[in-house]
Amino acid sequence: MSHLDATERSAQVAVDRPATSTRDVVKAYAALTKPRIIELLLITTIPAMFLAQRGIPPLGLVAVTLVGGFFAAASANVFNCILDRDIDQQMRRTRRRPMARHEVTPENATIFGGILGILSAVVLWAGANPLSAVLALTANAFYVFIYTLWLKRSTSQNIVWGGIAGCFPPLIGWTAVTGSVSLTPILLFAIVFFWTPPHTWALAFRYREDYKAAGVPMLPVVMSAPKVALRILLYSIATVAVSLAVWPVAGTGWVYPAVAGAAGAVFLIEAVLLLVRARAGKTDAELKPMRLFHWSNSYLAVLFLAAAIDPVIFG
Repeated sequence: MSHLDATERSAQVAVDRPATSTRDVVKAYAALTKPRIIELLLITTIPAMFLAQRGIPPLGLVAVTLVGGFFAAASANVFNCILDRDIDQQMRRTRRRPMARHEVTPENATIFGGILGILSAVVLWAGANPLSAVLALTANAFYVFIYTLWLKRSTSQNIVWGGIAGCFPPLIGWTAVTGSVSLTPILLFAIVFFWTPPHTWALAFRYREDYKAAGVPMLPVVMSAPKVALRILLYSIATVAVSLAVWPVAGTGWVYPAVAGAAGAVFLIEAVLLLVRARAGKTDAELKPMRLFHWSNSYLAVLFLAAAIDPVIFG
């Protein structure tokens, strides 16, 4: 056995070792919830509440909605980790997740995810209203059963339709305040819907070989770079267009459209540059897809922050 083989075997043993100390166990269960993804979801929840309130909503209601939303997203992410543990073991980006490293058993993770899901429904039902609770449960079920169990492994359009689950937080935030759905939260929903494919496909460019090895048909795996980049641009245009439609529908002041226009322009420029590099036949490294990925995160955060600030200023 070569020294390299021995090193890899030792590393695998270390990877497969279950969490033992209290600190390791807490870290493992926390990692199952994918906190960084939840942060992005909550960023779209709070501004929707400010916009619905036309100002600052009751802080207690904000806290309840955030806690309930956190539990709902965490539950969905836990079940996703359980069901995708075979894929996660094969991908560089995910192979250090707790299920891939066998730090948590599937049985314990299932119980944990179930408890989080129940808590989300109880908190939102009691602290906000039944509609918000039902929407959270619907998002959870959609992510687990429609996206993870069905779409992710079966179609290159997986993230287009599976991404619907991530569009629910603005609806949940809005309904927590108003108890009903209107055109404005539907537009906020649509922003996240059209934003998700460019955001995810840019990341998939970076990890194309991983997805290919894992048998996940992400669009960059099954389609040429120029064609994927063109679709990224088209979805980016739709994202910016819908974001600007919020202005007249919600009746905001000038802060929101100014930020939406400026941030949207940068978003589109990055998408165009990616398409130019793809059509020039650049290598995966030269495509620089992570520039668009990172900016897409900033774009969504800045856009929804403006949606929260505008009603505070203009009412």
